[in-house]
Amino acid sequence: MPERIGKYEIIKEVARGSTGVVYLSHDPFYGRDVAIKAYHVDAGEDPERASLARKMFLSEAHMVGMLQHPYILPIFDAGEEGGRYYVVTEFVHGARTLSTYCKPDNLLRPDDVVELAFKCARALHYAHSRGVIHRDIKPSNIMLTTDNEVRIIDFGIAIVPGSEVSRIDGIAGSPSYMSPEQVQGLVVTSRSDLYSLGAVMYELLTGYRPFRAATLTRLLHQIVYATAPPIHTLRRDVPEDMEAVVATAMLKDAERRFQTGQQFAAELTRVHQRLRAQEDRVDRQERYTQLRRLKFFHDFSHAEIQEVLRAGTFQDYADGESIVEEGEIDDRFYVIVQGGVTVERGGRGIGELAAGECFGETSYVRGAKRTATIRAAGAAGAAGATSVLKVSSTLLEQASASCQLRFNKMFLRSLISRLQGNKS
Repeated sequence: MPERIGKYEIIKEVARGSTGVVYLSHDPFYGRDVAIKAYHVDAGEDPERASLARKMFLSEAHMVGMLQHPYILPIFDAGEEGGRYYVVTEFVHGARTLSTYCKPDNLLRPDDVVELAFKCARALHYAHSRGVIHRDIKPSNIMLTTDNEVRIIDFGIAIVPGSEVSRIDGIAGSPSYMSPEQVQGLVVTSRSDLYSLGAVMYELLTGYRPFRAATLTRLLHQIVYATAPPIHTLRRDVPEDMEAVVATAMLKDAERRFQTGQQFAAELTRVHQRLRAQEDRVDRQERYTQLRRLKFFHDFSHAEIQEVLRAGTFQDYADGESIVEEGEIDDRFYVIVQGGVTVERGGRGIGELAAGECFGETSYVRGAKRTATIRAAGAAGAAGATSVLKVSSTLLEQASASCQLRFNKMFLRSLISRLQGNKS
């Protein structure tokens, strides 16, 4: 391992492939870590591989500074030193690729797949608008940062405007993700990248590549002539409209696919919005069901519970975590939905409350301070999360008179019952 390549200090080797080695390096001028891909261009070992590596280097070198997009890994620099050709890119600490989530036992949620594909479609639209066609979109060429942001990487075989090395003989992409026109050696357009993104979505949603065969010849034949198994036959929780988007992206006829990455992204946006709306409806129904089971809400009508839901928010607390602190001012009422709490005053435990009970009576007196500390304690002191409905007194005042009356009645009844229990 070299100590330095150009002005860059080599820290360690992080990856090795057939055409080169990737090093974690440091750029002393900008004070940042970078990745250096050093290509194998020594024809003495394997002339054919060396020629390919040199062409890939020239392709990426031609793109230095060309693509500035948040979802594309930037290429900072390229050079040659002592017969060693290298390309310098951003180094993303802790990154992983989408290959991690292409196994049936480690799949992402459908809405997460939609969000990732949306970002990729936007990035491809940007690249295509500048004449760049990636030609090798696949899970291992889509990186995720620790913040789950996308970076499309490896433009080594991309078609780049003005470059004389865009045509790399014998290399057109990774077979499982190649479009039918790539397989047949036809003219490749930006819609080929969109097909490949559709194939990536298929695998992220199912854990399987759309086409699988024992030999390369059979695989390529399937890509051109066969239809991939419907997604719903492999995973039932994928919505029909999401499956339709993938199917459109992977149509054999490029003219019938999404025509641009922007169009692809727009359709993914519509799917995402429908998914979110559906999840919100399911979430509201689950919350409603949770409250309906509690004794506190037994006498509430359906409409009154919905009003309470609009006036409140749910929050989960770990065991021992403080929900309210003695001495603080808070204008919210609290109903324990799941688990339980302990009540402390002056650092001493004075009681426990379980699911269905409430606290926060000082909210009836504007500006009053809390007289006790409430901590989550699982279910009757057992381990487990405590879920609490926090109801804003201000928002509750905007509810119907019947809802306010019912809430106050149950809250005060619970308070009186607790006071009577303390007296006894």
